[in-house]
Amino acid sequence: MKPSRRHFLLLSVLLCSGLGGAMEPISTTIAVGMAATLTAFLASYQDILYHFTECCRPGWISFNGTGLEEDLNRNVFGQHIASRIILKAVSGFMNNPNPKKPLVLSLHGWTGTGKNLISQLIAENIYKEGMGSNFVHVFTSTLHFPHPSQYLTYKSQLQQWIKGNVTNCEQSMFIFDEMDKMHPGLIDSIKPFLDYYDKVDGVSYRKAIFIFLSNAGGDGIAQRALEFWKEGRNREEIELKDLETHLALSVFNNNQSGFYRTSLIDKNLVDFFVPFLPLEYRHVVQCAMAEMRERQLATNKDVADKVAKELVYFPKSERVFSVKGCKTISSKLDYYT
Repeated sequence: MKPSRRHFLLLSVLLCSGLGGAMEPISTTIAVGMAATLTAFLASYQDILYHFTECCRPGWISFNGTGLEEDLNRNVFGQHIASRIILKAVSGFMNNPNPKKPLVLSLHGWTGTGKNLISQLIAENIYKEGMGSNFVHVFTSTLHFPHPSQYLTYKSQLQQWIKGNVTNCEQSMFIFDEMDKMHPGLIDSIKPFLDYYDKVDGVSYRKAIFIFLSNAGGDGIAQRALEFWKEGRNREEIELKDLETHLALSVFNNNQSGFYRTSLIDKNLVDFFVPFLPLEYRHVVQCAMAEMRERQLATNKDVADKVAKELVYFPKSERVFSVKGCKTISSKLDYYT
């Protein structure tokens, strides 16, 4: 029997979406006939199917630790603390065949300092399709949870979205952007999924990754970096211990943050609070040079300097840190190239 396109699509759904167990009951006769057909088809075409259709299996999900380290060194500037934490945390988690809980990272700092970029690099070094993978899910607070009046509905939807996707693939990644704009208490709805449970309602979340991105705490991080600068100390001397405890407390007590009084912090379910330092002029220049390379343009230091000089810096008198980091580099580079 020659398989049709319909057979191929049906098998694709069954094998790669994880929906086979969720199908509605059908008659025994039809089920037996379908099973026989699919078994014969599987024997001949599973390799082709797995090659062309993204599946929750090693061919599509495979951690590249060397690649992540190289990407962090090549593309992330001025973030010695964040780069080190991310590499160790992700590597340790991905190389552990039996983690006790999901990996939970909370990334904090001013806009344009690299939070979204690092999330992207993590995805690209785990999933073959990177951020385009069906197993990478991004939630933006102002887009997906815009109305405070719908708070209870959002809580239910969020639980169902995460449960459904982890059921589909246990190695799913969830990125929550703009946590500082999320309704306080909403994120507590997923607390059971992040805890040390073997399973929740029959589903294991232990191999999932949760990444929270927030500007909350950025001012405190910048103030600490400014203190080091005023003391004439190298920013590379700043350590995680200089920032993490204060960062966690400030976010926990900020009633304008999605982490306000959250049980995720109270129960120590966030594995790392990752501080992103404000970027200096030299880092902005490096960003501009990296953007040129990304566009396959000849790198031009003079152009990079022109772009960097146009940005706004803080404090105004000393012009130490870029207020928007590298966020506007791409658009400004268009003007000079």
